[in-house]
Amino acid sequence: MPKYKRVLLKLSGEALKNSSEDIIDYEVAQKIALQIKKCIDDGTSFGIVIGGGNIFRGAGKKIERTSADKMGMLATLMNSLAFQSVLEDVGVKTVVMTSLAMPQVADPFNALKAREALDEGKAVIIAGGPGNPYFSTDTASVLRALEIEADAALFAKNVDGVYTADPRKDPNAKKLDEVTYSDILKNDLAVIDLTASAMGKVNGVPVIIFALNEEDSIYRVINGEKMGTVVKN
Repeated sequence: MPKYKRVLLKLSGEALKNSSEDIIDYEVAQKIALQIKKCIDDGTSFGIVIGGGNIFRGAGKKIERTSADKMGMLATLMNSLAFQSVLEDVGVKTVVMTSLAMPQVADPFNALKAREALDEGKAVIIAGGPGNPYFSTDTASVLRALEIEADAALFAKNVDGVYTADPRKDPNAKKLDEVTYSDILKNDLAVIDLTASAMGKVNGVPVIIFALNEEDSIYRVINGEKMGTVVKN
């Protein structure tokens, strides 16, 4: 029996690219999609937020911040449409919704309609971030987790959790099984966006940070295996 009945899965754009020279590595995306299908078949419903870093990353560019962020929002929509195709190929009915007004491309995001689609067994990919500049997809993920009434937000990353120090620089760094939002905010831990942490703290939704590249990691987290780090109050 799955531990979580409804989740918001946050994937980075780089997760779809992996080491491929292409913007999206279909085989990598398909492996993720097959895990999602396995979980849906077991009874878990999925909201999904995908970053856009494999297509465009605005930080450090000589582009005005709001314009750069809007470009990033468009990148998340491109990834969402691509991943919808991959999910449909493995047999998962999928809806793409977006905070951006693009009715010819995707449905406008509506929390009630998203929950209805989830109840029907469809995966719901939510693109465009929160729809405003200066907010990350981490923040968008916690926001959408709350709106779809998810049991938890799953952040699939390229690290296997939260450490006491940077494990790449400090050999004595220890992985934490649990950490509080207050700890993240107080110590400025760069594991998830601070705005996302504040939103999680106020509203009480747990975030689980784990390594996507571990075998069947999404399925194992859904079924309650201790992986990564749980962030909660």
